[in-house]
Amino acid sequence: MMLSSKNRQLIYYSVAFAVLFGLLKWIEYQFLVANYSFEIYASATALLFTSLGIWIALKLTKPKTTTIILEKNKFLSNSNNFKPNEKLILQLGLSKRELEVLQLMAQGLSNQEISENLFVSLNTVKTHISRLFSKLNVKRRTQAIEMAKKSAIIL
Repeated sequence: MMLSSKNRQLIYYSVAFAVLFGLLKWIEYQFLVANYSFEIYASATALLFTSLGIWIALKLTKPKTTTIILEKNKFLSNSNNFKPNEKLILQLGLSKRELEVLQLMAQGLSNQEISENLFVSLNTVKTHISRLFSKLNVKRRTQAIEMAKKSAIIL
């Protein structure tokens, strides 16, 4: 297949133009590298160390799985056979009214509900609860109830 002289000339000019265009791009690149070499190297170094820092952080801070075992005491109550620990009640010096307040606390009643149930003032209930806490050596209602159930003071 023979190319005509017009086609040959077109191919020569196209190749020459492509080579010239490539040469100009290469010169432009060399000019940019020469003028902005510090910025290019600083950016490349920053990018490298940022990537390295992210990679190290991901490797070092993998989420550590921890297993937490919660022990919960379950109190099995048999209301038919339950007998309060009278010896401990006497030893702690708990009054009948304090035992009633403790039993109502264990049922989940608030101070206001306990006072309405026992027909006493709210301050009286607070006083009974405060004395219960000191006698049982606890700081919270839940601790008092747990201690009383463990010690078989209440059901």
